[in-house]
Formats: sequence, structure tokens, C-alpha cells
Amino acid sequence: MPKLYLVGAGPGDPGLLTCKAFQLLQRADVVVYDRLVSAEVLAVANPAATFIFAGKLQGEQERIQSEIHAHLLENAADGKVVVRLKGGDPMVFGRGAEEWAFLNSHGIDVELVPGISSALAVPALAGIPVTLRGVATSFAVIAGHRQNLEPQEWDRYRMVDTLVLLMAVENRAAIAANLLRAGRLPEEPVAFIERGATERERVVVATLGIVARGQVEVSAPAVFVVGQVVRMRRHLQRVVREAGVDALEAVYAGR
Repeated sequence: MPKLYLVGAGPGDPGLLTCKAFQLLQRADVVVYDRLVSAEVLAVANPAATFIFAGKLQGEQERIQSEIHAHLLENAADGKVVVRLKGGDPMVFGRGAEEWAFLNSHGIDVELVPGISSALAVPALAGIPVTLRGVATSFAVIAGHRQNLEPQEWDRYRMVDTLVLLMAVENRAAIAANLLRAGRLPEEPVAFIERGATERERVVVATLGIVARGQVEVSAPAVFVVGQVVRMRRHLQRVVREAGVDALEAVYAGR
């Protein structure tokens, strides 16, 4: 039976790939990769492989997904070593289960190779634990690109200690406003970690109220964290600190 490998690329640093993911990339004939897979991770793959970009465009997700299915099916059916490479973990907002089911329905065996999820690793690497004894005993990972969410649907997140939002940069002000309506406090600390786990990482710390007012400038991709655990960053940062980060934190936190 033809086989395909559904592989998590982790948060961006190739050193955070699993051993199995690294080995598969080294012998891959075809690598079908998403927009969030870093150039550094792609660089460890077999240079003789065929690389197929499978990033989505706003409004064309379903058409592009059909094309991705076709690429996967065609190459796997030819007996090639096909790696379907997704940022973070394939089963966390990555349509991994959908692609797996599609391939199974067409007689293609799928082997999952989990990856380190950006939802947990990116905040942690920036000095923000999603749980902390005495501060946060619960967390939720939320897709922030769902523009059809009604304000009242955010009520379920009012009592969750830490919120981690992926794909939320574009809708950050609306999300923050909905969380305030749900009962979270405007002074609650938040952080945006841009391009986490790479040399281009940038961290912006603010408050939920400031984000709701549209006063925080952030570029995608970024992980959006809400909760008191953000305050731990000042204690858990690495000794060598990025130029400019502290100034940004002081400006936003002091408003």
C-alpha cells in the first residue's frame, strides 16, 4: 500500500524537530509544506527533493486544499517518499486529520509524526509558561481567524487562566473586545510573540484593554497569549536580551 508521512515541523527552530521528522526530511522525495514552515527547517531536507508550497490564501482555502489533496495523492501513489510538512503539530489547527482521512479513503496509508506545537513552545521559549502553580491551572488554545464568532461565544473563555490564540493577529482588536465583554479585565497582561523560535523573534507585551483599542502593532505570524502568566516573562527571559524588546514592553505596560 502506498504511504505518506504527515509530519510536524515544530515552531520554527530546526533543532526542535523530532529525530524522526529530521530523518524523514533527509530522505524525502517530495516535501509538501505550509506557509508556517520556516526556511531553516526546509534547509535540512533532502536538497534533491521536490518542494511544493501549499500555503493558503484568504478566500481561496477550499480551492487550494483540493490542490493539496491532488498533490499528495499523485505523489504518494507513485511510491515516492512524501512528507506532508506542517508548522507546529499537524493535528493542532493544521487540517491534519482532514488530509489523513482523505488519503485513507483513497487507499494511501498515513503515518503521523507529531511535532512540538507552537501553541505551547513559542510562549515557553519567550519566558511565558501557559501554566504556573498558584497562578494558572488551566489553558485553552483557540483559533483566532474565525471571524464568524459571535461575542457571546467568548463567554466560555472568561474563567480560563491562560488563553493562547493562533492565527489571531488580524482580528486581535475584535478578539480583545469580545474577551472584555465576556468579563476579562482590561488590565490583564497579554503578549504577542512574532516569528517565535527563530532568530527573527520579537515580543510585544501590552494589556487586553490596549489591544482592544487597536493600539498594538503586530505582524503575522504571531502567537497571542492572554493571562497573568505573561508577567513571568520578566523573570524567565534569557540573559542575552533582544535589542528593543524591553522598550516596547515598557511603553505598552505603562499606558
